[in-house]
Formats: sequence, structure tokens, C-alpha cells
Amino acid sequence: IEAGEEGGRRPDMEGALTARDRVGIQDFVLLDETTEAAFLSNLKKRFSKDLIYTYIGTLLVSVNPYKELDIYNMKQMDLYMGVNFFELPPHIYALADNAYHTMLTEFNNHFILISGESGAGKTEASKKILQYYAVSCPSTTLLNTVRDKMLMSNPVLEAFGNAKTLKNYNSSRFGKYMDIQFDSQGDAVGGHILNYMLEKSRVVHQNHGERNFHIFYQLVEGGEEDLLHQLGLERDCQQYNYLTQGECAIVSSINDRNDWKTVKNALQIINIDEINTNHLFGTVASVLHLGNVHQRINSLNVIFFLQLLGVDAHRLQEGLTYRKIEAQKDQVLSPFTIDHAIYARDALAKAIYGQTFTWLVNRINESIENKDSSRKTVIGLLDIYGFEVFYVNSFEQFCINYCNEKLQQLFIQLTLKAEQEEYQAEDIEWEPVQFFNNKIICDLVEEKHRGIISILDEECLRPGDVTDLTFLERLEEKMGNHPHFVTHKLADKMTRKTLERGDFRLLHYAGEVTYCVVGKRNHNLICQSKNAIVRECFSTMDPDSRRRPETVVTQFKSSLLKLTEILMAKEAWYIRCLKSNESKQPGQFDEALIRHQVKYLGLMEHLRVRRAGFAYRRKYEVFLKRYKPLCPATWPHWRGVPADGVEVLVQHLGYLPHEYKMGRMLLRNVNMNWVTTKLQAKYKGYKAKGEFKKQKEAATKIETCWRGAQARKERDKRAWAVKVIKKFIKGYMTRGQAKSTDNSEYLAFVRQNYLNRLKGNLPKTVLDKTTWQTPPAVLTETSEILRKLYYRLMVRKYVRGITPQKKAQFQLKVLTSSIFKAKKDSYPQSVAQPFVDTRISEQDINMRVLQMIRNEQIKYSVPVIKYDRNGFKPRPRQLILTKTAAYVIEEAKIKQRVLYTSLKGISVSNLTDGMIVFHITCEDRKQKGDLVMQCDHLFEFLTKLAVIANKQNAIKVVQGSIKIEIQAGKESAVDFSTGQEPMVYKAKNGHLMVVR
Repeated sequence: IEAGEEGGRRPDMEGALTARDRVGIQDFVLLDETTEAAFLSNLKKRFSKDLIYTYIGTLLVSVNPYKELDIYNMKQMDLYMGVNFFELPPHIYALADNAYHTMLTEFNNHFILISGESGAGKTEASKKILQYYAVSCPSTTLLNTVRDKMLMSNPVLEAFGNAKTLKNYNSSRFGKYMDIQFDSQGDAVGGHILNYMLEKSRVVHQNHGERNFHIFYQLVEGGEEDLLHQLGLERDCQQYNYLTQGECAIVSSINDRNDWKTVKNALQIINIDEINTNHLFGTVASVLHLGNVHQRINSLNVIFFLQLLGVDAHRLQEGLTYRKIEAQKDQVLSPFTIDHAIYARDALAKAIYGQTFTWLVNRINESIENKDSSRKTVIGLLDIYGFEVFYVNSFEQFCINYCNEKLQQLFIQLTLKAEQEEYQAEDIEWEPVQFFNNKIICDLVEEKHRGIISILDEECLRPGDVTDLTFLERLEEKMGNHPHFVTHKLADKMTRKTLERGDFRLLHYAGEVTYCVVGKRNHNLICQSKNAIVRECFSTMDPDSRRRPETVVTQFKSSLLKLTEILMAKEAWYIRCLKSNESKQPGQFDEALIRHQVKYLGLMEHLRVRRAGFAYRRKYEVFLKRYKPLCPATWPHWRGVPADGVEVLVQHLGYLPHEYKMGRMLLRNVNMNWVTTKLQAKYKGYKAKGEFKKQKEAATKIETCWRGAQARKERDKRAWAVKVIKKFIKGYMTRGQAKSTDNSEYLAFVRQNYLNRLKGNLPKTVLDKTTWQTPPAVLTETSEILRKLYYRLMVRKYVRGITPQKKAQFQLKVLTSSIFKAKKDSYPQSVAQPFVDTRISEQDINMRVLQMIRNEQIKYSVPVIKYDRNGFKPRPRQLILTKTAAYVIEEAKIKQRVLYTSLKGISVSNLTDGMIVFHITCEDRKQKGDLVMQCDHLFEFLTKLAVIANKQNAIKVVQGSIKIEIQAGKESAVDFSTGQEPMVYKAKNGHLMVVR
């Protein structure tokens, strides 16, 4: 009897929860009127009190609050376990628990369809259900391991398959269907995951404001130093082309370092060993390196890519820069254009990541698979990408919205359409409820030989010059009169203004979406990879097959049809997720946005069907088997026809004719919960009376003993308090005297109190000299010793944490400080700017120049403006520092070579200009005199020069004017002053005038 399950519940908790939820109507079926205005008003009223769940019969409507709510703790889980669906306020736990218990009772399979737009909270709802089953199901050591693996598969799949989009910080960019397997005892014993169409284009391109998949940022930001060094990565997302296109690599609300730790721990729990883990991160790193390969296939990124995947360098270069053309038995390599090479590189990156993701899902399935062949029942969880509309909608948005179209069709078939047909089949009087059947849109996309997918396949197979626009023309020919399809050519004048010539528009169930139609040679190479994961992923594909593979959209269509078959074979439960606002702000209820979602999700039609029909229905055999104990004539066995037995039973219970209907195969009843409630009420009343009597007697005895014990305890406590206070006062009065029995405890208290205060208020940085707590007199010396020790410890930690690169930067910066600090006005602004190894790469230095100085090692190079000695005309030049000399370069010519031994001094002004004067030993008139230059990286350049040439003592900061020797015996000067605008020009006195 179900009532027995409720006897031990705490009525005070239930009462408080129910009282809190008495805002609006908990079930839309009970609304006084079924208008859209009443629906939205009730939804808004409940949302304003953080009541985000409301029922439509057994369908759960969930509004995303965009904030944490304390409604998912262990107490809440315990409260909803084994409770009748409508007994407590609406909650996702109630739906999960009733699906579970219905599965156990009827021993059949179920699935929970979670639907809604991107950002409506589908992924979080899926997690809450999975967590509930992990806690609520029976527990053993073995089962706990299975549950841990199922739970920890979530952070791994989210890391590799989720990303920040404009609509959602943790948007699922793949579809996931997970079967949770239960044995006959209700134990969760295993599971299986199906994944659908990972958004691989995100690997190589992100829109502004969006990020790549989480795992890339987690690896770069959270990966250990040894791992990053091994993978050839820097801890800087800005260094990687594939991570910076959205210009938001770092997001304050996403903690990539913490998420990295979670993923590493999860990989261990799902039994991915260290070798495979290293290979997994190797493939992720290889994609980043591949994204940094540009026009030349000779960079450091390629070296690491080759090391990580273990592929042949020559074949990689050939695969990314040439196209193989087969003519009969011959093969010709034709060079790619730059655009084709970039396309080939991106295609390879997407293929590697996509196959790796599939490998990861397969490994998770192996980890959570149940090897026992006995029969299992399952509850499926479908968390799939939501309907999306962007400014530019790509092929992948088309697939995502097609998927949502199919799910909406499934919802219509299983609720609105099928239910109304069932009433007609049962010969029960029924007034049809009108609804929009989106089968016309699904047919437009998937119909054989006529749908968009079929036309796309034909165009891919058709020989000749096939382009995106020829595909669009074929669409216009095939479906020019379709009411849900329009292009620029087919549109009227007003609509044409909103369509580009390469666009087509579909009128989906959720609204109009405009799609843009504009938009395997590396496979053999990857099959030979030494990375075990990559080799395993690509080895299943036949690289020599000449058979044209199915298009991606056709594969996706086939997988959706299989998913529909899987779902149709199970009992359905629904969660409809709604976005409360577009800006993801807590407390905001955008009524227009909510109304739009309510309309296209068909919630009003679903409500009207539920109100018009009967809330409870059962086959005669099932109904009689469950409720026959309620009638003497049907208990323990009914020998006749089940329908007759049911008739006897409901009449015995006092049901009126209008309260139920007898169909051909089913009995329908408007209030079958009344039976359960009646049983529970009787049982609870009986049990509560007995418990009350026992508790009253026990309370009287306990109260007597308790009062006596409390009185004795209070007396002893007061006596002890008097002694302590006396002792404390005496210790305070003698605190300045030598240590004695009277003051020893007080002084110990003072020491302990000071140390506790000190512990909670220690300085956070080495530079903080004021936070240290002032000590009492007795601890002055101790406090000073502790202070010195603590600061030494902080210094040691800081120094040990400095990387070799940072140490080298510090050394250069210290040298810069010793030369320029408090001398040159622009020095403070330069402190925060890091020094780089060189400002001009070798690829940008003329080959002839490199050959002429090939015997000297280039240490640093920088662009400068050189001023002629006669006339001071500015000339752009390259300045190269080698081990022995500085070279002034004009394209392929070496204009001047300055040996460090002939460099007798270097002068700069004290102002914010970038002027530098090299004073060069000039013994005769044929030699060139002093060198006058302007450099935007003055501090970096001169510090590098000081180190390379050991000239730190030769650099002087001069005020007012710098004398220069144009040639032997001929002098001039560079004068410096301040003004409203910066200028450099030849003054009337023949000097070079620099104004800052």
C-alpha cells in the first residue's frame, strides 16, 4: 500500500514547503481560465518568488532564474523520494522520482525529453536528474562506482563538447542522449551515451563574443608547467589563433583552472589511464599548434605537431600545401592557393578534434557499460542543442534547428495528436483542440527526392561546376511555392530587402530563420600517427575507398531517425525549459520573450488538451490488478471480464457517472489520486495517534529528568564562572609583575589571543609593511622574530615561484632601472611593458644581409628612424645587434657597421622622446661620425645593447642638448625642449631640434 511509504515524513517540513509554494497555481490545468494572459500572469507571479517550476499535468515547465537557488540539497531529495507526483510542490525531483517508480512498477522503459532554446537551462536540468538518481537509488560499493562514473562523465563531456556562446556561458555544442540502466531492484547498474553532431566548425572559428571548446582554455590556463612544456604550449591563450577569434578568451565567470582540476579527476574516475590521458591532451595541443601554422610549413608549431602526433614531416607539408589530382593511373601534385591551404589545415584540425571526441564518448561508454546480460529497464535523458537564431546562420545552425523541429514533431505526435486520436479510437466524446502540426516543415527538410537534404545530396554528387549558388537555384526550382520557404528571388519587394542573394529563409515552428548557403587528403597521413588515440580514431576509416561518403547532413538525418525510433519505444516525460530574459540577468522576466516561447512550444495547446481530457488512464487489467483490494467483490481475485470487474470496483468506491469513462480498452478517471490520498490519510491517522500517545508519555518522563539535570548543570556552571572571573581579574592586576601562579594563566591567554589575531590577519604580500598586528608588551621580542621569519618565508615562496623567463625579464628590468630610473621622464610608463627577444624576425631581414653577417650571431633587431648627418633627413632603417657590432640596414644594403669597441658613448635626453645618439670614435674625415636615431623601444633596445656590448656605463642621460661629431673636426648638436606638439626638425642654427 503506497500510504506506508509516507508514514515517517516530517509534517513540519512538508507544511513549510507547501505554504511557501502557495503563490499562483502549481498546475496550469487548475487555472480558472485557459488564456495566454492568465498563463503568463501565473508564470510571472511564481517566478517573482523564485518558484521556477510549474506543472501542466505531468509536463514540467522550468524558467531559468540565472542564479543559484537552494532547492537542490539532500533534504529536498529526501523529501521527494517515493512521494505521489502532485502531493508536493512542482519540482524536477518529483518528475525524476515518478519516472523512476513508474518504471519499477510497470517494468517498462522511459525517457525524459528536455527541450527549449539555447540558454534555457537544459544541461543543468539534465545534471540535476542524474544527481538525483545517483543519490536516491539503492547503494552498494559496486553501484557507487558506476554512479560516480556516470556523474563524472558530465564534466568531461562538457569540457570537450561545451563552449561559451552569445546566449549561454556553458552551451552544449553537441547532442547527448544517455540511457541509465536499472536492474529489477531499482539499482543503477550502467549506462550508455549517444552523441550527435559535434559543432566542429567552432574548433577553427568563433564569432565575436564566443569561445572555442572549454578544454582548450582549461589546458592552457590550468595545465601544469611540466605538461605545458611537454606539449610545447605557453600559458597565454592570446598566442593561439584558434582561441582568440571571439576576442573573449578570458571570461570572469568561468574558472578554467578549477575546471581543469575537475576534468583531470574525472578522467581518472572513468578509467582513462595516464598514457591515454597524455595522448588525449596531446591531440588537443596538436590542434592549437596546427592553428598557428600559416603560409610557411616550417614553424616551431609544426615541430610540436609532428612530435605530438608522430606523423611524417614531408607528408604533412605535402598534405597541407598540395592537392593530389588523379588522371588514370598517374598522380599529380598541384600547389594549393593560400586560401586552399588554410582550408586544408582547418579541415584537418576539425577532423582530429571530431574523431577524438567520438573516441572519448566510446571510452566513457566502455567505463559505464553493464556486462550483465539480464534484462534491464532504462530511463533515457535527452539533452540536445536548443533552437538558435544568429545574425548569420550557418549549415550547423540549420542542422541544430532541424533537430529541434524533429523533437517538436515527436512532442506533437506523443501528446497533442496521438492523445486526441486515442479518444476517438476509444469512442469517447471529444471536442478537438486545434494545434500547429509542424510535419509540413519536417517534410520540407527531409522528404525523399524533394526535401532540402535530398537536393543537397544531389548537388554534392552532380558532376560539373557546382557552387553554393547552383544549390540555391535547385532549391528555388524544387520548392518555389512552398509556404515555409523563401529566397531573394522568390520574395516580394518588402521581404527581398531583408534577404541577401545567397540566403534562403525557413519559417520554423519557432519562427523565421535566414540561412546563408555561401560558405580527405590528410587522412592517410593521420592513420600512421604514433599517437594511439588519433591512430585508433582514423584507423576505422578506409583511406583508399573511392566510394563517396554520405554528406554530414544525411548522416545527421539518419541518426535523428534512429533517435526518434529509440524514443518512440519508451514512455515519455517532458521538461520544457524557458529563458526568462536574453541578458542572463537574475530577477528579470521578459514577458514578450516568454510569450514567444510559450507559443512555439505549444504549451497552451497542451494545456487545453489536458484540461479537456482525463488526467488518469489505465488498461482494465492494470487498473484492476492495482486497486482490487479496495472492493470485497474484486479481492483477492476477479474471475470475470476485467472491464466488468473495473465497473464493480468504481461503483463500490462511489464514483459518479460523469467522473469516469469506459473506453474500448481503457478506463479514464478524472481524480484517481483521491484513492491514493484516502489510503494514505487513513494509514497516517492510525499511525499518528499511536505515535502521539507514546510520545506524550515519554515527553513527560524526559521533561522531569531534563529539568533536574539542567538545574544541576546551571549551578555548577555558575560556581565555575565565579572562580574563572576572580582568577582573570587577579592575573590582570599582576600582569606587570614577574611570572607567578596568579598571572601565569592570564599571560598565557594574552599570548594565545595575540597569536590567534595574528594568524587571521597576516600580511598577504611582501610589500605590505603595515598589517602586522601590534603585540602586547610581553610579546614584543617574539613578535619581531615572527615578523622577520614570516617575511623571509613569503620572499622565499615568491622567488621560488619565478620562472626562468620571468627571472631573465627581471634581470633586464633591474639593469634598465639602474640606468634610467629618476633620470628619463618616460621611464615609469615602460616598467609594465615586457621586453621581447627581438622586434624583427629573420624572415623580415633581407637574405643578402643575412649572408653578409652569417658568421656573427644575431642577438637583437629593431626598426629605427636614422637621421642623416647633413640635413638631418629621417630614413627608416633596421638596426641589428650581433655579438661584435651594430648594423644599420637599408633593405639589402649594410649602410653602417659600428663595432662595439669603437662605440665610446651613448646619449639620450631626459624627456619622453625616443632619440638615441651613438658617439663613435672618428679618427679621420673619411669615417662616418656619430649616429643619430629615433627608436620606439628605447629602453628595451639600450638594455639589450648594454648586455650584449657590456656598455651599461657608457649610457648617459643628458638635459638640454647633446653634442654630436658629424665627422672628424666637424660638430653639431641635438637640442631638446618641450612644447604643445611633438616635432623633430632642423633648426635655424643648424642643430636637430626635438620637441616633446
